[in-house]
Amino acid sequence: MRKFELTDEFVINNLGKKLFRIRALEAFGNVKAGEVGGFLEKKENLSQDGTAWVSGNACVSGNSRVYGNACVSGNACVYGNACVSGNACVSGNARVSGNACVYGTACVSGNAEVRKTAQVYGAACVYGAACVSGTAKISGNAHVCGIAEVCGDACVCGTAEVCKTMDYTYIHGFGSEQRTTTFYRQKDGTVGVKCGCFTGNLQEFREKVKETHRNSKYAEEYLMIADLMELHFKKEPENG
Repeated sequence: MRKFELTDEFVINNLGKKLFRIRALEAFGNVKAGEVGGFLEKKENLSQDGTAWVSGNACVSGNSRVYGNACVSGNACVYGNACVSGNACVSGNARVSGNACVYGTACVSGNAEVRKTAQVYGAACVYGAACVSGTAKISGNAHVCGIAEVCGDACVCGTAEVCKTMDYTYIHGFGSEQRTTTFYRQKDGTVGVKCGCFTGNLQEFREKVKETHRNSKYAEEYLMIADLMELHFKKEPENG
């Protein structure tokens, strides 16, 4: 059973591809039978199953897919090999491209961009003019907003609130596994840490390091890094 069809109305995107407006063939979710939606390059861009929908003037093209109960709305664009799934929402003028994925109950809105192989999931929000790229992961209840750019191997999660690029940083090559460790501001003003399976604040990180590495060189390095990060994220005093 098909839930939508491509109509004859179309637009040409900036890659010269023809995208067709869609129309619902039956009622599902919050969509009424006969309701027109956004634009697809081909039927495969939107699943015929679930309540996934593309509305407004949103565009989905290339090999990208919208499925599950996800929604793409407003003037948002999903293209390349990107995917939006679960109960995720991409809206406003947001862009999701490359091999990026947005899923769970995540939200990407405003003028935000998620690109390359980045992932936004859980209940995370990316909005404003923020950009998430590289192999970065945004998860949990994290917010990335403003003009922040999160990239590389960074993993921002928990209750992070990254509103500018200085609100996070990451290191690579330390510890017995030489893994990437990400440090970021949290909504309560503390510094959050994501290191392997560990997620917590800076003090909890110190305690975990001592418990795991005891008096080894790894412990000494991590504790020195923790001190550096405490200084890095310390707010400058107000000029009075």
